Amino acid sequence: MAEHPKLGVRLNRICCIGAGYVGGPTMATIALKCPQLEVVIVDMNEDRIKRWNSDELPIYEPGLTEVVKACRGKNLFFSTDVKKGIEEADIIFASVNTPTKTQGVGKGRAADLRFIESVGRTIAQYANRSKIVIEKSTVPIKTAEAIARVLSANEAAAGGSKNFWILSNPEFLAEGTAMKDLDEPDRVLIGGQDQDAIQVLADVYANWVPRDRILTTNLWSSELSKLVANAMLAQRVSSINSISRLCERTGADVKEVARAIGTDSRIGPKFLNASVGFGGSCFQKDILNLVYICQQFGLEECAAYWQQVVDMNDYQKTAFTSKIIQSLFNTVTKKKIAVLGFAFKKDTGDVRETPALMVCDMLMKDGAIVHVYDPKVVIEDALTEFKYHDLEVNTNQLIFSKSPQEACDGAHAIVVLTEWDEFKTYDYKSFYDKMMKPAFLFDGRNMLDHAALVDIGFEVHALGKGQIKSSGGQSQIPDFVTRAGSGLLSGGYSP
Repeated sequence: MAEHPKLGVRLNRICCIGAGYVGGPTMATIALKCPQLEVVIVDMNEDRIKRWNSDELPIYEPGLTEVVKACRGKNLFFSTDVKKGIEEADIIFASVNTPTKTQGVGKGRAADLRFIESVGRTIAQYANRSKIVIEKSTVPIKTAEAIARVLSANEAAAGGSKNFWILSNPEFLAEGTAMKDLDEPDRVLIGGQDQDAIQVLADVYANWVPRDRILTTNLWSSELSKLVANAMLAQRVSSINSISRLCERTGADVKEVARAIGTDSRIGPKFLNASVGFGGSCFQKDILNLVYICQQFGLEECAAYWQQVVDMNDYQKTAFTSKIIQSLFNTVTKKKIAVLGFAFKKDTGDVRETPALMVCDMLMKDGAIVHVYDPKVVIEDALTEFKYHDLEVNTNQLIFSKSPQEACDGAHAIVVLTEWDEFKTYDYKSFYDKMMKPAFLFDGRNMLDHAALVDIGFEVHALGKGQIKSSGGQSQIPDFVTRAGSGLLSGGYSP
């Protein structure tokens, strides 16, 4: 392919630094949609690259395996040779982790940019000609400026004349639907200062994305838009979760409330499902980053507003777990609790910031023996997440079961924490028959048929609902208990 007439760079090779949840699916899609381009994904993690080159990919995402197998070895390659990847590329995507800082200034709020800075320095070290460099990672505003300074300073020190055009191209993927989101995106956002460089990237996406869905902005608007998008979505989750608590106290049904307000065209129905809380690698991290940015600019009231979204999410998890303990006669010591689902959402094995972490930790601290079943979560990943949050795990208390039957056999309660579709199909009567009585079920996703479960014999507790009745309208709690003030269920009795 000929050089770009103004930029002076060839435009037929792409390198992505970072083979994670964003880089892998995004580059696989570009390779599929743009067979004329060569796409190379590089990562220093040898085990991760080996898995990308095998039949067992390092991440689970519906549809990903098929795309990778269709392109791998043709125009999609995975390698640990970062130097070669940078040298041969015309366009370089930076898609590395930007976790929340765990120490120092901004601890617990600010983004840790050491990996993205390292990418800039690595590009400066190995770039043999001018390149277009694209931020794909979620970063705080002005990060592009920092990358540009690293590149220009190193180039000047070396006495070179190479140019680097920095673009922001944030991802808007939802785990579990990432391949669909990439195939038919709501929008593609490209921010930059050089219109020619912007057009180069826009032309790549235009191979399958309609031009009217490719939005262009300045760098700073693009960087900020990603944080704001996640903050707005998380805000909706926290808002409906706060209403679920009110529904439980008043007798309203949060699903009916959500349906009623979701039909308002100004509001819409998405992200109005009450749950045990949001999780994943983005929401909490990005909101806390937004909080920190607001504080840095002296906007304390704005910072407090967004902090409340995170606080409400934490409250939902603790309130849900407290209800489990109180309902089981105010103690779960040495009681077997079956937890269905550990991933933060269905159709992914990702456990980062999963609500299950806090729920299981609280239950274990109260003495419970927690048996977890999840169809995709790897036990090592779950234990790593506990360690990352400095939570101690007694392997005699946290047990990963090979089947839901094994998890529920002899349990005092079932706790649903992930909305896996298969959980709706289970034979809960067979679970009930082998459980301790009374048998409790806590639906942290409001996904099961609660009346049918009451008919089986379960005492069911769901988010945003009061006392649940059977399909025939009968209460699941005996009259003599309710007349006595439900002391056993409200935590008023301690055995």
